[in-house]
Amino acid sequence: MKSLRVEAGGALSICEVSKPSYNDYQALVKVLACGVCNGTDSKIIHGNFKNMNEYPVLLGHEAVGEVVEKGSKVTNLNIGDIVLLPFLYEALDGNYPGWGAFSEYAVVGDAKACINDGIGENAAEFDESYYGQTVIRKEDNLDPVGAVMVITYREVLSAIRRFGFKANQSVVIFGAGPVGQIFIKFSKLIGMEKVIAVDVVDDKIEEAMKMGADAAFNSRGVDIEQEIRKLLPEGADYIVDAVGINSLINQAMKLIKDQGKICCYGISPKLGTELDWSMGPYNWTLQFEQFPSKKEEGEAHNQIMAWINSGELNPYDLISDVYDFDHILEAFEQVDKKLPRTKKIVVKYY
Repeated sequence: MKSLRVEAGGALSICEVSKPSYNDYQALVKVLACGVCNGTDSKIIHGNFKNMNEYPVLLGHEAVGEVVEKGSKVTNLNIGDIVLLPFLYEALDGNYPGWGAFSEYAVVGDAKACINDGIGENAAEFDESYYGQTVIRKEDNLDPVGAVMVITYREVLSAIRRFGFKANQSVVIFGAGPVGQIFIKFSKLIGMEKVIAVDVVDDKIEEAMKMGADAAFNSRGVDIEQEIRKLLPEGADYIVDAVGINSLINQAMKLIKDQGKICCYGISPKLGTELDWSMGPYNWTLQFEQFPSKKEEGEAHNQIMAWINSGELNPYDLISDVYDFDHILEAFEQVDKKLPRTKKIVVKYY
């Protein structure tokens, strides 16, 4: 099968590798679409994703596919099912999986069948990712390209639940790319009182307001501390870094209220920073949530689908470009250009 490979040093290519094997509790999936992750995929390419040290790597973790074969003990997946999060679970021909979903085939597991047979989370046959490998129902009327966004939606909603966002509280979100826009939308959907967005690109500021932000500022043109304090004199309950810039942690110290929380979701390539809390309140929390739990993503699935089916969410609002798999290298070239209009890029295989 064809797969997208990155070498140490960042060179990308489409390569030929063996199809993945699967065990009795797994199913083989023909990948239909996969999203480009500006965080994970880009950092693996540039060699600065934490604990990803062995190359070459097969990229991709935001995939949707169709079950085409299944193991003898799979009971909750059927041939033809459209499923989220197929991965590669083993090295193929010397290529290591950076989840590996930019491939023509990948694998999902049947968590319920494992548990029913007494195979727990610590068993060799079980992987935590199985919890998130959910079926997209026919009645959801969601095509594979649109279904890619469900993965990002679930990641953000599960992070919001971990951070502890609550109705009638306030949040300032630094970064208004696709992830930041989702934080804005979900913060309003759960009833947060004040949602403020900050970015350095005017187009993204406009998008933030369309997504429901109560205010949005370009930090290159205004005094952010002054503007936010006008709206939140006591400071914000939460500050979110949705891009991965370590200096935002210290900037956030001046903006959180007493007992507030600084929430780091974006993944920085620099794995350390010097903290200066001289300008912060006496009591505050710093929380990193950068490796989503697939179990918690699975638990967020029904809420996401309810919002989509009710019209609260339109996955295509955040998809700016769709490339055929044969043009996947062009998709990654566009990511590197960092064009203001670029949102989520999806690669399709059909």
